[in-house]
Amino acid sequence: MASVTGCLLVVMAVTLLKVSAADTYTVGDSLGWTLPPAGNVAYSTWARTKSFDIGDVIVFQWSGNHNVAEVSKADYDSCNTTNPINGTIYQTSPASITLTTNNTRYFICTVTDHCKSFGQKVTISMEQKWWDDSASSFRNIGAFFAFSLATFVTFFLNY
Repeated sequence: MASVTGCLLVVMAVTLLKVSAADTYTVGDSLGWTLPPAGNVAYSTWARTKSFDIGDVIVFQWSGNHNVAEVSKADYDSCNTTNPINGTIYQTSPASITLTTNNTRYFICTVTDHCKSFGQKVTISMEQKWWDDSASSFRNIGAFFAFSLATFVTFFLNY
């Protein structure tokens, strides 16, 4: 009977620790991807309030004459629009980009002076978590804890 109880505890713990689904973030929320009214502070403030993880999707939505390109940090800082990463400039809204690594990524609008004069750029940063540098490690620690707890409970139920 105790081993059945232990197995049930393990199954329940694993069920409770199901892998969370990726989140989708619209850049700028209701502002969207546009000329920010307060300059680049609008997008830097927006990004600081988010907790991005591997697998999340960021969506750039705009109307009018805009686009989005991923660039290097140096090109982001200088608003250099001539060297997008992979040569890709997303011309059609919405543009969805999946975060596949925990590297900091830099995005700008390459239309005329939208980046340099108006601050239409955003940094997407996945800060290192205190427990590890990978988003899935927390889930592994949780699963290990659940398994250890179930083993502990099963041991004491047998005696």
